[in-house]
Amino acid sequence: MNTQKTNIFGIGMSGLVGSRISEQLADRYSFDNLSLDTGVDITNPQTLDKIRNDADHSAVLHLAALADVDACEKDQALAYKINVQGTRNVVEACASRNKKIIYISTDFVFDGKNPPVGGYTEEDTPNPINYYGQTKFEGEEVVRKSGLPYLILRITYPYRPGESPINVKPDFVHVIRDRLRNNQPTVGVVDQMITPTFIDDIASSIDLLLHTESIGTYHVVGDQSLSPYDAVMLIAKQFGCDESLITKTTNEEFNKGKAPRPFKLITNNAKIKRLGVQMRGFEEGLQELRTEN
Repeated sequence: MNTQKTNIFGIGMSGLVGSRISEQLADRYSFDNLSLDTGVDITNPQTLDKIRNDADHSAVLHLAALADVDACEKDQALAYKINVQGTRNVVEACASRNKKIIYISTDFVFDGKNPPVGGYTEEDTPNPINYYGQTKFEGEEVVRKSGLPYLILRITYPYRPGESPINVKPDFVHVIRDRLRNNQPTVGVVDQMITPTFIDDIASSIDLLLHTESIGTYHVVGDQSLSPYDAVMLIAKQFGCDESLITKTTNEEFNKGKAPRPFKLITNNAKIKRLGVQMRGFEEGLQELRTEN
């Protein structure tokens, strides 16, 4: 049996999503982590020579971004430098060897004002309402127009089983769980919609898309859209926490003074599911976390 692993460069693999993808796909892929820790800064194209000079890695998985929505709004120059120019630098490095680029994007490219029935599909026109979404969409355009074989994967509110590695910011499920376990009051927005995504399903999608040599844009998102308030209530029930700690709030109140957030990010995943990937709904994903203490 052929046990040869596929070599992939990973940029930003040490974060929440990348670290879990590495764990899940370790038996089939060898990820070469390019990061600040290894001397790679995507805003400095000279540090990307390892990609330019390489003949052994078939693809580059690009997760690096300034993903803090409010930080992007406050320092737009930095957001552009990392999310757009940095992506352009990665694309140009890939072009020297015609490597496939897998660009991780977000449903924040949509305005969330009036989603179509069934949610936003890959065919719907982006219209970001904050600078983070704007820079991620511009990054998508850089990738799309590169002439390279590419995958643009839009992911949403990722969460993982188990605890995050040391020095990795925990996902929203674990943050809320820990707040409730510590008997801290917790609020949930009632007039907003989100589509949480189980990171293991993102990993499975990447594996399948690479195996089938697919290209294009895919919504690699969970199978259930719900309000943050309903999400918090489900987390409380899953982990046996006191639901009386949870109160309701509105998007306007919760995000007052912050960058604007899309109201209804109902995102359609039919395209990736047609390829055979099981994208779990939020309740299904939480059941996978049931054995956590």
